[in-house]
Amino acid sequence: MAPTVIDRCKLAFVCGLFLLLGSASAAPVLVVGHKNPDSDSIFAAISLAYLKSQQGTPAVAIAQGKPNPESQFVLDYFGLQAPAVELRVAGNQVMLVDHNTYAQAPDDIKDAEIVGIIDHHSLGGMLTDEPVEVLIKPVGSTNTIIWQLYERAGVAVPSAIAGGMLSAIFSDTLVFRSPTTTDSDRAAVESLAVIADIKDIKKYGQQMFSAGEADLKTAPIESLLQRDFKNFDMQGNKVGVAQLTAVNFALLRDRKGDYLSQMQTLQKAQGYKSLVLMLTAIESEGSELLIVGENQLEIGQAFNVRLEDDSAWAAGVMSRKKQVIPVLEKVFDKLKK
Repeated sequence: MAPTVIDRCKLAFVCGLFLLLGSASAAPVLVVGHKNPDSDSIFAAISLAYLKSQQGTPAVAIAQGKPNPESQFVLDYFGLQAPAVELRVAGNQVMLVDHNTYAQAPDDIKDAEIVGIIDHHSLGGMLTDEPVEVLIKPVGSTNTIIWQLYERAGVAVPSAIAGGMLSAIFSDTLVFRSPTTTDSDRAAVESLAVIADIKDIKKYGQQMFSAGEADLKTAPIESLLQRDFKNFDMQGNKVGVAQLTAVNFALLRDRKGDYLSQMQTLQKAQGYKSLVLMLTAIESEGSELLIVGENQLEIGQAFNVRLEDDSAWAAGVMSRKKQVIPVLEKVFDKLKK
């Protein structure tokens, strides 16, 4: 059940009060997720900004892009407002969530003061002038870590934010099917479901993923490719890895040729060494890997698959951060040697 109107009004009043108090004394800390934000980035920014404000540090959630259809469904369902899209953070104090690399941060992040990082990815090599609050844990979602911070601080999570946090954990762990899933993620969802008053979390998860699939058949290929796209520097090589996920895998598979064509255009236009797109099937628990650019042979061999028409099915491969990025890094490390 979605939160009541009274719940939403209380949340809006509290957030507005902290913003007002913060503006009277000092600029609030900006809490921002990675480029091409997914649900974990959107709701980590919202949940951490609220927590910090409750603890006496005025903070505001921002985003480096508009919510994707899945995230928008969650925002609407729980009556939350999307973070404002802000691409410039220079001169501000900033907390990064769900990323810790320059490639995923705002372009002018070096002109801002990073005061904190909360993430569930590997260390990305960022440097700061002063000591900062850093919390990186090997869990399935950044929101799992933030939920633990709420518990530790004894701060109550508003029901609407709890719903957003639960949704983000569901999204990042693919409803606990991803190999990144931990017992901490499951425990967080169990607790957050009670606060958000979600009686049937399986049914809710199906609704959420169905909403995320709504435009896979009709949206422009270029926009779909960029929906969950991340850039990486691997031994001086520009590498891009995108991921699209669906319960109804036909929605992804039927447009495979279009994805490959757009990837080839993007690879040549922007100088990528390699581009990889994961078309991930939740029910089948695997991904069709689409690979363009140089070193296709080496990448295919590293995944123990044989490419046909620039693609191959990789059974069990569902996590970009745990099963794809480490493999690609090893490929480019080996090529350099």
